[in-house]
Amino acid sequence: MSPKWPEWLPLREDLRALSPYGAPQVDSLARLNTNENPYPPSPALVEAITKRVEEVSKSLNRYPDRDALHLRAGLAQFLNERSHLSLNAEQIWAANGSNEIIQSLLLAFGRGKALGFTPSYSMHPLIAKVTGTPWVSGMRRDDFSVDIALACEQITSERPALTFLTTPNNPTGTSIPLPEIMTLAQATRTVGGLLIIDEAYAEFSAEPSAITLLAASPNLVVIRTMSKAFAFAGVRLGYLAADPMVVDAMQLVRLPYHLSALTQAVAMVALDFRDELLESVEKLIQARERMVKGLQELGANVIPSSANFLLFTVPSSHEVWRSLLDQGVLVRDVGLSGYLRVTIGTEEENERFLNALSTSLGGSK
Repeated sequence: MSPKWPEWLPLREDLRALSPYGAPQVDSLARLNTNENPYPPSPALVEAITKRVEEVSKSLNRYPDRDALHLRAGLAQFLNERSHLSLNAEQIWAANGSNEIIQSLLLAFGRGKALGFTPSYSMHPLIAKVTGTPWVSGMRRDDFSVDIALACEQITSERPALTFLTTPNNPTGTSIPLPEIMTLAQATRTVGGLLIIDEAYAEFSAEPSAITLLAASPNLVVIRTMSKAFAFAGVRLGYLAADPMVVDAMQLVRLPYHLSALTQAVAMVALDFRDELLESVEKLIQARERMVKGLQELGANVIPSSANFLLFTVPSSHEVWRSLLDQGVLVRDVGLSGYLRVTIGTEEENERFLNALSTSLGGSK
């Protein structure tokens, strides 16, 4: 529920009915509600971070690299290795998590409507609201896939400045093939808009990245993050890949020195350790498939997922969520009646979840 704001507080009228975004942060034995990577940094990585932070701390009296050029070059190199491209720093922009990237895009380009396909990442419409950008909700099919023909029709009729598409989608885990993304990119370009592809979970998917379409689609923007596959959620580092003109526009709306020297330094260490950090991805994919089987054995229908989480059916969303929490397992009620979302955790956490769910459903595992 939204707070009851006092009359003396000059809060914008269009914000008074809103509630702050956030998943519950409560004590639990298995915290499987925020799609975090469950594996902490290795001792070697912790040591490397500690050493680098010590070095950077000696000059914290100075402002950081305002444009984060070294970091952006490192991110470009990482993407080039993954997708066999030749991106450069001028095509990359980094910020405090992908949410700041989304906010900056809306501040820079939200001159008209923004369109997204529901259900999807709930921060897209929320940030649109906060930045004063009218939001239009496009619908998905019953299986949560996007009807590309209908989506193109809506783009043509609504003429959005920004069209958001999350793949793999959150909270469903479903992915969009590259040919369909290209079709949507062409439709948005026809109406003078940008297509924003949110790839927060791309490393967990077998689909090629939409980054490979950038050369053919200058109006395409691809958002990535270090929070998920890199297991660096606490660092808050998101970034985008796009045409250099899009990146130049980001600098019109970014706050001065928005990315701290410590964040930049730690993110560079993570890139140095990328092979080690990304080892957990395959482990989580295998655990995801085992979790699908376990859920199906309990009678749940599971939406096919290309991410590090699963959306599954339950008889009563809130009652099962509450029962799981009472047993020390925290999952996410995403507001879809009859569904809950569970993050893939460690083997111990996954087993605890399945046992707790069996109890909640009145069965035995």
